[in-house]
Amino acid sequence: MLLWVRGYMWTRPAFVAAIQLFSRHESEQENPEDEIILLIKKAKMANLAFLRGDHLNAEKLFKAAMSQLLQSGTPEDDNAMIEMSLKLCNIYVSTEQHGLAVEGYKWCIETLEEKVQREKDVPEVSVSAAEKANTRLLLGMCLDSCARYMTSQKQLVLAESLYQQALAISQQVQGETHPQTVVLMNDLATVLDMTGHQDRAYEYATRASNLARETSHPDQCVILSNLARVLMHRGDYHEARCVYEEALTLAESSADKPIIQHIRNGMEELQAKAQQSQEVRESTH
Repeated sequence: MLLWVRGYMWTRPAFVAAIQLFSRHESEQENPEDEIILLIKKAKMANLAFLRGDHLNAEKLFKAAMSQLLQSGTPEDDNAMIEMSLKLCNIYVSTEQHGLAVEGYKWCIETLEEKVQREKDVPEVSVSAAEKANTRLLLGMCLDSCARYMTSQKQLVLAESLYQQALAISQQVQGETHPQTVVLMNDLATVLDMTGHQDRAYEYATRASNLARETSHPDQCVILSNLARVLMHRGDYHEARCVYEEALTLAESSADKPIIQHIRNGMEELQAKAQQSQEVRESTH
C-alpha cells in the first residue's frame, strides 16, 4: 500500500466521474460507425495538442474521447482509458492543478494494481501474456511519472517508493539492460542522493552507469554525470572528476549544449567542494 500525501480526501476521482458526463449529448447524436470515427479523430487531435503543449485543448479532447469510450461500454480500467488519464495527470502538473494531478496519479496506480492482481490467475486464452505484460508496463509508466512529480514536490520518501516499484516492474518485464530500466536506476539513485542515502545512491548510480556504458545508452553522459554527483557528495572528489570528464567528452562528441553546461556546472561545484575540503584539512594541521 502506498503512502500518499496528507491533506487529500480520496474518493472515486472527480475527473473520472466528470468525464462520463462530458459531451454526452454530442455522442448520443452519432450512429455507432460515426462514433468510432469521431473517437479516433478526438484521440489523434488530443495527442497532437498534448505534444504541442496546447494543454487546454488537449484536456478537452482527452475528456471527450474518454467520455465516448465509457459510453460505448469500455470499462474504466481499460488500458486506453488509463493512458489518457495519465496524460491528463501530466497536463494538470504542467498547469499546476496539483490536487487533480495527485488524485489522478493515485487513481491510475491503484486501478492498475488491482487489474494486475486480478489478471494473475486469468488463463492466457482470456488475457494473453502480452496483454498482461502491457498492463504491468503501463503501471510502471504511471509509477515513474508520479515519482518524477513527487520528486519535484520534495515528497522524496514517496518518490523513492514509487521508483522502487517502477524499477522492479521494468526489470521483471523488460530486463536489466533495457534502456528504461537503466534510466529508472539512475532516477532512483538521484532521489536516494537527495535524501542523504549516499551508499545506496552510489550502488544504483554505479550499476546504471556500468549498464549505460555496456549498452551505449542514449543518455549515457547524463547517467555518468549523476554518478559523478553522487561520488562528489560521498567525498570521492578524484573519482568524481574522472567520471565528470568522461561524461563531458561524451556530451561534447554529440554537441549537446544543455548537457555540456550541466556537466560543467557540476565540475565547478566539485572544484569548489574539493578546495574547501583541502582548506579544512590544512587548517587542522
